[in-house]
Amino acid sequence: MPTSPAYRPEPRFFDLGEDYGDAVRPADFPETRLRFRNDRAAATVGLESLTDAEWLAHFGRFEPLPGQPGPVAMRYHGHQFRTYNPDLGDGRGFLAAQLRDEQGRLLDLGTKGSGTTPWSRGADGRLTLKGGVREVLAAEMLEAQGAPTSRALSLVETGEALQRGDEPSPTRSAVLVRLSHSHIRFGTFQRTAYLERPDLTAVLAEHARALYHPSVAEGDVPGLMATIVAASARLTARWVAAGFVHGVLNTDNLNVTGESFDYGPWRFLPHYEPGFTAAYFDQFGLYAFARQPEAVFWALTQLGGALKPIADVGALTEALNGFGPRYISELRAAFLERLGVKSLGEAADQRLVDTTLALLREGGEALRWEPLFHDWFGGFSSSERALRGPRARLYQGEAFDAFRFALFEHEPDRPERLEHPAFAAPEPEEMLIDEVEAIWAAIDREDDWGPFHAKLERLAAVRAARQQV
Repeated sequence: MPTSPAYRPEPRFFDLGEDYGDAVRPADFPETRLRFRNDRAAATVGLESLTDAEWLAHFGRFEPLPGQPGPVAMRYHGHQFRTYNPDLGDGRGFLAAQLRDEQGRLLDLGTKGSGTTPWSRGADGRLTLKGGVREVLAAEMLEAQGAPTSRALSLVETGEALQRGDEPSPTRSAVLVRLSHSHIRFGTFQRTAYLERPDLTAVLAEHARALYHPSVAEGDVPGLMATIVAASARLTARWVAAGFVHGVLNTDNLNVTGESFDYGPWRFLPHYEPGFTAAYFDQFGLYAFARQPEAVFWALTQLGGALKPIADVGALTEALNGFGPRYISELRAAFLERLGVKSLGEAADQRLVDTTLALLREGGEALRWEPLFHDWFGGFSSSERALRGPRARLYQGEAFDAFRFALFEHEPDRPERLEHPAFAAPEPEEMLIDEVEAIWAAIDREDDWGPFHAKLERLAAVRAARQQV
């Protein structure tokens, strides 16, 4: 049982009742073997004091935590690659608990691979161990880079042999628990609109406003929409600055708090490539790297459409139209943070974004995405380090001169961060597919978790280096 006074249960979604979710039972797994527990994240919600046995009881067998009523499979619809699907919902996961963190935010404990639900559509409700490992790695990398992301709290291997048509089978199974700031999706609103139940939409909107955007006045649905638009613009900008491709930006994979979650076929860019895709089944590049802002805006328009029965259309349209300017503003801020420099005003900041992208474009495959931000973090303060590093020969020519001029205009932000050992390394921590596959191969072939845990330790060092105050 949690003993920390920081544990504050508050199961608010459950108050909405049966119109929004279904009580379910977790799978009875053959075994529960703890593979990853995120004590740093657990400490933010008062769960770090659980013993391993208690951890497995709550996050492997899903015995309800104190003050929690039991798991609920959330109901939602959504557009999948822009085709509407009314048969969605939590098909292999559920909302296990809600609780306040140390900042007072309401967080969800959501699962993936926890068994079948009424929305499983004939699937087995399971998660491959490889999928769980990939989700942990994606969340840790994005957090290290400052992107709004759910955190992987727990990964438990469950002892089943799963059959999958798109990867080698049988394969090992797992159940994941993520700590996320809301699982209320755009598709949650689409469902109530599809059912032509404006009463349910209004209740859901007030629930989201009161719990996640309390600065918006009660009843101000366009204000709620504007806040979701702003949060989504920030999220998209952080993805782009991180060189991240989510892969499946369906409306059931975007939520009202603008926090990234549910990592399936994600990838990080090896180098600048606007058409780079993460999912093998995204044959037309709908969710390619450079099309992510377009994809998120399209999803937001579907949310706006779902809110039309309870709000003024003109005001909703005005809120939607704020996405473009907000995204550009957030992209400037994201690039400044990734480069470790202070703002100098809109024009100079935009010049830095433009010249950074131009340099990456000209550098082609030789200049990888992440190393540029590693080499030049802190601006002028990193000149000697960058020009003596492994990519020194790439830092010349007109595109580089324009980038250097724009960068050196900006004052370094907390240049003392460069004293961290992470910046003494010639190469940064990346998360390219070859390394991900190598980490999985060690687990799959030898049950060797050493590379996985070593990677997480190095990412923790990067997070500490970049985000230290």
